[in-house]
Amino acid sequence: GSSSGGSASLIMAWFRTDLYRRVLTTSGTFVNQAWPFDPKYPDGAWGFHKTIIPSSPKKPIRLFISVGDRDLLNPNVMRDGMHDWVEANHRMAKVLKAKGYEYQYLFCRNSGHGIRNAKAQFMPHAIEWVWKGYESKPVK
Repeated sequence: GSSSGGSASLIMAWFRTDLYRRVLTTSGTFVNQAWPFDPKYPDGAWGFHKTIIPSSPKKPIRLFISVGDRDLLNPNVMRDGMHDWVEANHRMAKVLKAKGYEYQYLFCRNSGHGIRNAKAQFMPHAIEWVWKGYESKPVK
């Protein structure tokens, strides 16, 4: 998923590993965009790299995340320090590495939100890599 679709795909895989185990994001919105406020997840998707992943057992998820160096930064939305897409994706890569996840992180130069100009170059590799080792189950 791209942007909010990126955080949505992580959320689906995180809470439903029985259904989803592969995540591919471009400009993942791993920032605090949650509304309305949920006391269970007070930091929105920022909470994944801040507290949720570090404090949880490792899950069987394989991730490819990417962000552009000119991605979104909304310092005036809510001065909480949790609205910088580049920083959020950097933090996500750092916590995934620390927890031993199978992941790849691509930082794209001269790319904005959605890294449209770089997708054609890396998307075939990203799709191939994220599905590496996947074994389909027979349909009953």
